Amino acid sequence: MLKKFRSRMNNWITNNMELPADVMMDLPRITMIGQLHIYIENHRGLITFSDTEIRLLLKQGQLLVKGDSFVIRTILPEEILLEGKISQVMYLEE
Repeated sequence: MLKKFRSRMNNWITNNMELPADVMMDLPRITMIGQLHIYIENHRGLITFSDTEIRLLLKQGQLLVKGDSFVIRTILPEEILLEGKISQVMYLEE
């Protein structure tokens, strides 16, 4: 019940005060530059990484990025910059 109230309150604040949803609702912010770079903010941690796939934990679910020749250029507690040829970006629900 408290989670529903908090969710409704966050939605109301976001809509009425015109605040960015990613900030108020702790959503990931994903910025892509073509198929070459992807910058992801507000993730909860790295689950798996290989040169063809990266999986990140989100507040709700996971983010899966597939492609080729992946290299992590920057990794911080809540941000990651990935370089390579990106072919798919998918949200996976828990």
